[in-house]
Amino acid sequence: MKKYILLFLLAFQFVLANESIDAIFKKANDSYNKESYEEALIGFEKIAKAGNVSADLYFNIGNCYYKLGKIAPSIYNYEKALLLNPDDEAIQTNLSFAQKMRIDDIKIVPEVGFKRLVKDFTAKSHYDGWAWSAVGIAFLSLLAFLGYYFGNTVLMKRLFFTLFLLSLIGIGVTVFSAFLQKKYDANYNPAIVFAEATTLKSEPKNSSEDVVTLHEGTKVLVLETLGNWKQVELSDKTKAWIAKDAIKELKK
Repeated sequence: MKKYILLFLLAFQFVLANESIDAIFKKANDSYNKESYEEALIGFEKIAKAGNVSADLYFNIGNCYYKLGKIAPSIYNYEKALLLNPDDEAIQTNLSFAQKMRIDDIKIVPEVGFKRLVKDFTAKSHYDGWAWSAVGIAFLSLLAFLGYYFGNTVLMKRLFFTLFLLSLIGIGVTVFSAFLQKKYDANYNPAIVFAEATTLKSEPKNSSEDVVTLHEGTKVLVLETLGNWKQVELSDKTKAWIAKDAIKELKK
């Protein structure tokens, strides 16, 4: 009996918590519509701190910061939203507006060659999607094998054998794509510069040579951590060291 009472109380608390979150969200939206952006921001961030995150929530937080003229936090939250929903056009559009407020205009050097083609191909799906595709093709390969085994004509056996070979190739491609995409996702660690201005160094120490000065809102990729320093790569492929507290990583 005590067990059921405890479950009921937990369920009741969960319902109350959700109602509270809905109330906070509605109040924050009302504040935003009334142009009370700081008040709206408090509500949205309270929901985020409770762990109820989503692309829409980060989008709303980014909008609040953008309206308040805060470059780095707005870009940071738009980028967080894109990580959860990379195809959302509204997020992409607002991010582009926020990026125009940055001081830095670093050249983007695109990857070229076979490596770029492979990365573009594997990026067509999440690694979970590739994995499920491999499972589906494996099932089709089993059906093709059964068709070959029980086929009663030479033509049918050749047809099912060809399908079986093609499905094996498909399994190899999808499994390899899932592996590459997961590896890329694990190594992709973007961050946003929050310091108003910070100088990147050639080595992880203050006495080393200056490489470039970055300003708030610039996006970098974190490659390595060493003490209070992080090695980062810019969009122009420049690699240097930046103070750990000058940036905020998007995946944390």
